[in-house]
Amino acid sequence: MLRQAARKLAPSLSRRPSRPLLAVSHLSTSSPARGEYEFIISEKRGEGGCVGLVTLNRRKALNALCDGLMSELREALATFDSDPGVGAMVLTGSEKAFAAGADIAEMQPLTFQSCYSQQFLGNWDAISRITKPVIAAVNGYALGGGCEVAMVCDIIYAGEKAQFGQPEIALGTLPGGGGHSETHQSHREEPRHGDDRHRREDVGSRGTLARTNQQGLPTESLVDEAIQLGERISGFSKIAVAMCKEAVNAAEQLPLNEGLKYEKKLFYSSFATDDRREGMTAFLEKRTPQWADC
Repeated sequence: MLRQAARKLAPSLSRRPSRPLLAVSHLSTSSPARGEYEFIISEKRGEGGCVGLVTLNRRKALNALCDGLMSELREALATFDSDPGVGAMVLTGSEKAFAAGADIAEMQPLTFQSCYSQQFLGNWDAISRITKPVIAAVNGYALGGGCEVAMVCDIIYAGEKAQFGQPEIALGTLPGGGGHSETHQSHREEPRHGDDRHRREDVGSRGTLARTNQQGLPTESLVDEAIQLGERISGFSKIAVAMCKEAVNAAEQLPLNEGLKYEKKLFYSSFATDDRREGMTAFLEKRTPQWADC
């Protein structure tokens, strides 16, 4: 049903929805000839070359979104957007990972000053400026920035092993590319305060990543479940959690574009905290972070 809806919607898209339509599908990835880029493969597929296919190609790094990759992605999508022979685009990764997130090694030495003055992540909203429909074909991990890139596409086709999540809180920071603003609902969503990963059936069946279901949690375990969530939240940097909550609340009150700007500024602000530095350093050193809550 969702897949049929996606097919019906795609030809008539005239403006970007606040959230992409998500369809569940069994996907496979091929291995086309490498294109002219370093970090992506760009080619035409479909009848008469009517579909622009962009494949993220940093497989050893699980398609971590370094600045070079994002610059190439922006250029490839803009090229297809201006090509009169192309009617839509597909963005995909490998079978193991669509994109496992931003490149932490590249981000770790950044400061608030460098983020703000250089407009870090400034080219991440390139997909939102594309006039033709962009379909994300997601296999494997779509975490952090990878999840945000998928969400900003018009339609998501999720493979049977696709996993979505926003684990930035475990690094002492918060999503900065739309993770709050693109997914805000009328209720608070648990993943903003946790690093749980969610499989495609969680997203496709509920349309939300909250820890609940239509029947609700069992009465006898409801309070215990809530306490366990509180324990998980308490295990993260308190200043990062506060920033996440502020971003969620702002996203519910602001128009999408303003919410995206506000979220990015909060993300930049996290680079002035000791916990953001500790979180990313601990990640690279493969150890548990020691939060100072400052």
